[in-house]
Amino acid sequence: MKVLVTGAAGQLGHDVAEQLKACRIMHLAVDRDDFDLTNRESTVDFVQAFKPDTVIHCAAYTAVDKAEEDIENCHMINVYGTQNLIDACKDLDVKFVYISTDYVFDGEKEEPYEVDDLPNPQTVYGQTKLEGENRVRCNIAKHFIIRTAWVFGSNGNNFVKTMLRLGAERDMLSVVCDQFGSPTYTKDLATLIADIIQTERYGTYHATNEGFCSWADFAKEIMQLSGLNTKVSPIASSEYPAKAKRPKNSRLSKQKLLDSGFNSLPDWKNALKRFLNEIS
Repeated sequence: MKVLVTGAAGQLGHDVAEQLKACRIMHLAVDRDDFDLTNRESTVDFVQAFKPDTVIHCAAYTAVDKAEEDIENCHMINVYGTQNLIDACKDLDVKFVYISTDYVFDGEKEEPYEVDDLPNPQTVYGQTKLEGENRVRCNIAKHFIIRTAWVFGSNGNNFVKTMLRLGAERDMLSVVCDQFGSPTYTKDLATLIADIIQTERYGTYHATNEGFCSWADFAKEIMQLSGLNTKVSPIASSEYPAKAKRPKNSRLSKQKLLDSGFNSLPDWKNALKRFLNEIS
């Protein structure tokens, strides 16, 4: 197996590369310094020279609020960048892993979202990630589309690191309590990805750590496990306005993952504890 990993400087791309290394799977982890995904010629030349048999596409424009104004750039990276990578692979018969998001849904469903629920993105970011999904489905037969949510890892900024920084500075933090989902540790997700590419069980999957919580619950657990005495004050989303609408329900059903014979990821509290030990 010969794997190309994009977005190596990001949280997930970094941990995917580390997991492939641990599994002794030949790989090349790249980022924007290696080639520009939005430049078709550059992308095609690089990929054709490396000739991977598997591509794990972790690179993405993920600044959700900024994307509401930076529409063209978000579209260039998440849609055209994905299409360029697809075009570069069209003669290589590759397995293609596309990392997607809970933002493809509107967040209004009462139950966890199944993989075949109708997408209805409410943000520029969600719209571009859904279009990226569709381009992969239409052009790459051997594809895995993995939707995840609330990601945290050692190589980059995330909610956990923000809470730790603010918790060390303040006595109280206000955190929204009416948005629900599953925190996802990139190391655990990377383990699944390394397993999934060694199969031919193609399709769309949801993959997050087990269990659900609100952002406020997540913040409270961070404070407790890190030994900070900062009080977390739950607030409604309406009290914390943002340019991009956040899904109230980001809960993703992993039934398809289990039905396909893959292991579920550990509970999110267990994942958070391991992550805090890692960064300390």
